[in-house]
Amino acid sequence: MSFVTLGALLVALLVGAPIAAHLLRRRRAEERPFPPARLVPPTPPTARRRSLLEDRALFATRAVSVLALAVLGATPLLRCTHLSLSRRAGASVALAIVVDDSLSMRARPGGDGAERAGPSRFERALTAARELAGGLAPGDAAALVLAGAPARVALASTTNLAAVADALDAVTPSDRATDLDGALDLARDLLRGLPQSDKRIVLLSDLADGAPGAPPIAGTPDIATWVPLEELEAAGQDCGIVRADRSSQKARIRVVCTAAQAAAPGPDVPAAERDGGAAAPAASAAPSAPTAGASAAAGRSLEVRAGDAVIGKVALDPALHAEELTIDLPAGTPEYLIAALTGGDAIAEDDRAPIISAGGPLSIAVVVDPAATHVETGGPPPLEQALSALDLDAQIRPLPSVPEHADELAAHAGLIVDDAPGFTPEVRRSLAAWVERGGVALLTLGQRAAAAPLGAGFEPLVPGVVRWSASPARGVDPATAGWLGPSAASLADVAPRGRATLGAEASEGAEVLARWSDGAPFLVRRPLGRGVVLFMTLPLSTEESDVALRPAFLSLLDGFVGAARARGGARRLAAGETWTFDGYRDVKVERVRVDRAEGPAGREALPVVEVERRLRVSPPLAGLYELTLDGERSTRVVSVPEREIDLRPRRVAESARAAELGGMSASIDGSPYVALLLLALLAAELLLRALGGRREAAELRAG
Repeated sequence: MSFVTLGALLVALLVGAPIAAHLLRRRRAEERPFPPARLVPPTPPTARRRSLLEDRALFATRAVSVLALAVLGATPLLRCTHLSLSRRAGASVALAIVVDDSLSMRARPGGDGAERAGPSRFERALTAARELAGGLAPGDAAALVLAGAPARVALASTTNLAAVADALDAVTPSDRATDLDGALDLARDLLRGLPQSDKRIVLLSDLADGAPGAPPIAGTPDIATWVPLEELEAAGQDCGIVRADRSSQKARIRVVCTAAQAAAPGPDVPAAERDGGAAAPAASAAPSAPTAGASAAAGRSLEVRAGDAVIGKVALDPALHAEELTIDLPAGTPEYLIAALTGGDAIAEDDRAPIISAGGPLSIAVVVDPAATHVETGGPPPLEQALSALDLDAQIRPLPSVPEHADELAAHAGLIVDDAPGFTPEVRRSLAAWVERGGVALLTLGQRAAAAPLGAGFEPLVPGVVRWSASPARGVDPATAGWLGPSAASLADVAPRGRATLGAEASEGAEVLARWSDGAPFLVRRPLGRGVVLFMTLPLSTEESDVALRPAFLSLLDGFVGAARARGGARRLAAGETWTFDGYRDVKVERVRVDRAEGPAGREALPVVEVERRLRVSPPLAGLYELTLDGERSTRVVSVPEREIDLRPRRVAESARAAELGGMSASIDGSPYVALLLLALLAAELLLRALGGRREAAELRAG
């Protein structure tokens, strides 16, 4: 507050003037002799009433007038700013507000350390979004997109401004990862086709999406992108617990920390890079990588707690970046344990995690003939190398053949079989029972599958007969392979020597995820009980085609492992991912709060939604969850995404910080309203004085 503003407000001290005026206007009463009073001896006065106010209503009116006068003098000097858009010649605007609700937005600006006061980055972003929504005018359109992975549309484009405020009130923070590119793509799709010529995206995020080397955030020729609040940009250091398992008498806990960083380049980007031209010099091509030295782990420890009791502890290496730590547990350890980091850092919500009994990471069984899919340079088959390169937190278990007993399959969440010469009846029964209980199988069909011996086959996994012939089509139609994402274009010229063909019954009740250019099925998804079977009409043999070396094959494996994890194959899921419950009728999911060793301290039910006749639950917060599936109870854990602990922000193009897009503006001047109040008070005072004068005249006449 400036000196001039303070001086204007000091006028309020003149509220004492009406008190003095009322006291001074008191006059001594006229004395008249009363003869009987001579018979009473005089008594000294013990109290005086001259200090009392006669007309309280008149005094209150004058006091309020003085206060209003002080406010009127200070109002033009007060500057309460808020975020607002700049309009082009007053035209209507189509606006898409992107709010980042990921884990890193829970940080509170102000450096590292213990508890810090003030709003979090998420709270500041939500306040800015409300300020923008409050500045919209009739004729404007607005949409709301959430940037926590996966990016979601919270409100489609609408001119109902009240709906925008309601949608913002429903937004809550989460422990999801950040998906800026997906959120911006959704926002552009919502704005395209709207009648407003001025289309803009406002990004309210800390820009920490785990990809600091990605291209800078910028708009497109038809839709501008504005990143208004530099104060939200991620900074500081953080440590988080991303996995906590126990087996036997040991707890294995993975801790990831933001390492110390060298100075990163500022938000300015060279013009060539900003406009999509040639690459910038190497010095500004990517933010600086973490450097060696002390990180957020310095001086901190990892503890295993049973309620408030610490039953195990280990000090963190000051230079720790990512490490799995082991803590021995004493005999008789309670069931409910918590892994916790001591000290403080940028994000407090990832410093605790429940410890569960787990049988290791997601298990994927692989049955591949190394002779048919060999690599000239040596090493494992391309399938195993691709699964390892994807780093999907899955354990790859090569098998010589498909197990014949369901008990052997029960240990695996997914199964990949490459060009098997059919299955015996025993194997088919075991496989079908395993899939119906929630397993996910991927079968590739080639020349050996078509030459299955008598009695061997693929039903009920793949109905009908498998045949092999030369391929009349050169490649896969990318337009039909949306399930594989942008990488589907890599299959357009796969040009195999041959391919498997299936009867029409193989596609009945199934979903064709990709087709050859002549319309024949290439990749089919067939539900079976609570599980699903994927089959591809091309083997992985490098002699038949190079499909196993294409980017689309990596997308296929990523989707396959994700389906196995979502269907309950893993007891651990990252926040924002989805559990899918096919074949279940009664599904109940509860988040369990564990603050004591004896058991749960509270529960919170999650909504179960049905999408395309499939029950799904997407837990937004990390923690312990209890699932009840048709009466059967199981325990799962949702963890924080590891990449969300990387607090290096994405770069922003200069065009996305341009002043002509908007900025902080002053609030509306309230002087006219205060002046009207003063006029009303003046009229009230005149009325009260007139009534008071009449009352005094009446009293004099009566006396």
